[in-house]
Amino acid sequence: NPQESADEEEEKEAADSEGSSSDSEEEVMSAKDFLKKKPEVIQDASAFLKKGSGDESSSSSDDEDGEDWGSDTVDSGSESSDDGEGKHASIAAVFLKKEDKPVKGGMVMEKPKMFAKGTEINVPVVVKKLNEILQARGKKGTDRAAQIELLHALANIAAENHLGEGITVKIKFNIIASLYDYNPNLAAFMKPDMWKKCLECIDELLDILFEHNDIFIGENIAEDSESLIISDQASSPFRVRGCILTLVERMDEEFTKIMQNTDPHSQEYVDNLKDEGHVCGVIDRLLNYMETKGSTEEICRIYLRRIMHTYYKFDYKAHRRALGPPVQTKFIYAKDRTDRIRTCAILCHIYHHALHSRWYQARDLMLMSHLQDNIQHADPPVQILYNRTMVQLGICAFRQGMIKDAHNALLDIQSSGRAKELLGQGLLMRNMQERNTEQEKIEKRRQVPFHMHINLELLECVYLVSAMLLEIPYMAAHEFDARRRMISKQFHHQLRVGERQPLLGPPESMREHVVAASKAMKMGDWRTCHSFIINQKMNSKVWDLFPETQRVREMLVRKIQEESLRTYLFTYSSVYDSISMGTLSEMFELEFPTVHSIISKMIINEELMASLDQPTQMVVMHRTEPTSLQNMALQLAEKLGSLVENNERVFDLKQGVYGGYFNRDQKGGYQQNKSYSREVSGKLHRPPKGSRHGLLPLERSDYLMVLHGPLFLGGPSKVFFLLVPQPSLLSSRGATPIGPPESL
Repeated sequence: NPQESADEEEEKEAADSEGSSSDSEEEVMSAKDFLKKKPEVIQDASAFLKKGSGDESSSSSDDEDGEDWGSDTVDSGSESSDDGEGKHASIAAVFLKKEDKPVKGGMVMEKPKMFAKGTEINVPVVVKKLNEILQARGKKGTDRAAQIELLHALANIAAENHLGEGITVKIKFNIIASLYDYNPNLAAFMKPDMWKKCLECIDELLDILFEHNDIFIGENIAEDSESLIISDQASSPFRVRGCILTLVERMDEEFTKIMQNTDPHSQEYVDNLKDEGHVCGVIDRLLNYMETKGSTEEICRIYLRRIMHTYYKFDYKAHRRALGPPVQTKFIYAKDRTDRIRTCAILCHIYHHALHSRWYQARDLMLMSHLQDNIQHADPPVQILYNRTMVQLGICAFRQGMIKDAHNALLDIQSSGRAKELLGQGLLMRNMQERNTEQEKIEKRRQVPFHMHINLELLECVYLVSAMLLEIPYMAAHEFDARRRMISKQFHHQLRVGERQPLLGPPESMREHVVAASKAMKMGDWRTCHSFIINQKMNSKVWDLFPETQRVREMLVRKIQEESLRTYLFTYSSVYDSISMGTLSEMFELEFPTVHSIISKMIINEELMASLDQPTQMVVMHRTEPTSLQNMALQLAEKLGSLVENNERVFDLKQGVYGGYFNRDQKGGYQQNKSYSREVSGKLHRPPKGSRHGLLPLERSDYLMVLHGPLFLGGPSKVFFLLVPQPSLLSSRGATPIGPPESL
């Protein structure tokens, strides 16, 4: 506009002349007089935004600087003479950087003009300007911070012109969305100042929604069907497109990202964690709003958000009384139509029961839900929650003395060797072939914040102690059993590591304490075992972390005494003819009824071949357990049988005949095949002639008796003979020998 440009040049020349004439006066002005000179108040911030279009025609930054300072001097001189003392501001305002001229790259940049001079400010104009600002959103080179400032300024203009709460809510929605988009990278977290602004904006938005019930918001409202203009009719409410629930869910996710990316051992983490109360307060306010205006699905979503901030926290006041299911989970169980929200709610409910030692409620809810049947099809965050719940269930069972249940619940997590990763508490070092950079970023976003972690050392200690209480008596009862299975591979690994140590000093780590206690229990020494499991070092590392510490320690002592008694009877029953139950009660410091109960169960389960003599209160041993020599003979017989069968199987493969030494068939198996020698009614039955497994009929004198001895087969003792054909006969009659003659 040539006319406006000419006017501005005249104003600039006048300002320059005034500035040059006042230089001499300012040189002699004292500091005291300068401080007495007060600048005028900036009355309307919007005046700086309503610049004319001629400002863009400046040729250099120096000219712009001169124009700005000159106009400020003229304005302050003219307005200070007209206005009163009440309109003056502090002298610090003179030196503050003006908000309408941000500095970027060393150059003073003009802000985009909000509205031209004389423009009537109404709702359509503000919506048009809002759309112009949002069009630059996401484009390359867009200053996101400047966009947020422009949206704030637009909200202030709308409020100053009293355009109604509808347009204010719409601008607030876009401000919060712009704050979320400030970091283009999903892995990046919000800076503290942006986080504070986000919380403030959400609080302001909720305040408006609570104060004005005539505002309806929703994602299903189209842009062209919005109603933002104030109407005289009371029946026409505001209609704004937007979803407050989505904004609050995103706020919750941003809080989680902030906690994930903060050093957990710093004071900053503690300070950030204090914001959780504010976050929960926002969720509670939104919950109150949704209960009146939200749909069932939206209420279930916000209920789950509230549950996720509560389920892992221990309630010291309420843990002693049995509470029913919370209102949130009741509502989700009844109303939710999505499997994911209901699954998460059930897992949180089980976790909370287990955390408060309500073992039976937690176990029954887990079994009734059948989550273990199809949890492998869930998404990774739900699987992590399931793993955390199972671990907490196992720890709860341990606190209640359910050692076998605790071991079964913790077995899968601990046997994998990846407990840290499966619980979402960190990543294990792997080769780059197994996990690329993108996968690592995704897995890091799934990690649980540090204040929700489960102590891994406590978890491992609970598992190893449970395995010790189960494995040591089992090992003593099946010491010479060749088919003995391992209950816990990890526990056996720790035992082997302890045996390989060249020097055995006092135990230092938690694992060494458990290994030393296991060796003591194997000998039936419960006092030494107790001293290794419960001591000052183990208390500080593990047992003091439980809510009811003393009760857990008493339970542990009791279990150690009982299992040591069982181990003692398994180990030393062969050297006793009889033993008094009173003596056992004194040795293991157990009540007499407890000793009687333990021995009775062992006899009923056929673990101990003995009987109780009630008049004398004695345990009479039947001496039916095989000796060590007999056990070794049994093992050798089993190995020879398997060797013969393998040899015959190889021979059959060469001859093209299948069936093995015992000529097995699909229906009867071994027992229905009568072709092998067995002793029936004192007679020796031989295989028929022409037997296809290659063994020819032999005379009684052709057998070697290599082992003999009494063998316990569940009834009266029998004499056991192992008969092996003479090696010379095997070779002379064309049969394949089962090994070199000297081995036979």
